[in-house]
Amino acid sequence: MRGSDAVSGKLFSYVNLEKRVPADHPLRVIREIVNATLVAMSAEFDAL
Repeated sequence: MRGSDAVSGKLFSYVNLEKRVPADHPLRVIREIVNATLVAMSAEFDAL
């Protein structure tokens, strides 16, 4: 997903998802890789 990765946390849940996912969970690493890739590709998406 492009855009801000800010988490509202309270939109649909009373549980803070950032606190529920362990800091060492593999999805956190994947999230960083995907975010960096989308930032690098942003100009190409804008051109479309």
